Amino acid sequence: MSYVDLNPVRADMAKTPEESDYTAIQERIKPHFDLQQAIRSQTGSEDLLSFNHDLKPLLHFEGNITHDNQTGILFSFIDYLELVDWTGRAIALNKRGAIASHLPNILQRLSINHKTWLSSATRFEALHRQRFGRRRPKLINQTA
Repeated sequence: MSYVDLNPVRADMAKTPEESDYTAIQERIKPHFDLQQAIRSQTGSEDLLSFNHDLKPLLHFEGNITHDNQTGILFSFIDYLELVDWTGRAIALNKRGAIASHLPNILQRLSINHKTWLSSATRFEALHRQRFGRRRPKLINQTA
């Protein structure tokens, strides 16, 4: 996944992952275009009579805690950003581009406060219980 997100950087077509057009990382970082809303509005005005392509939404990042109903990526988004940034800075002799070493790290470039992010990520369920919380089965102590 990070290999694909770094293709424009490695090809020297973009200086950073967030500037890499048509990549999943850019779509995750920047406010995204609501394709379904655009289709509805165009279909309503008959400019677009049909749309015969599958919509493929990106999987969400779930962090590194596994559970039975896992549907997303077993990685936190902030860890993925740092992995892509770190990997993109590594010089590959057979590639034209790399993220310049003088640039700040991706969290700084995106103005993500590490402490605030960590607090939000570790307290997400408590902060957003009404909206995103779900009941988890209680563990039974099996000591004899």
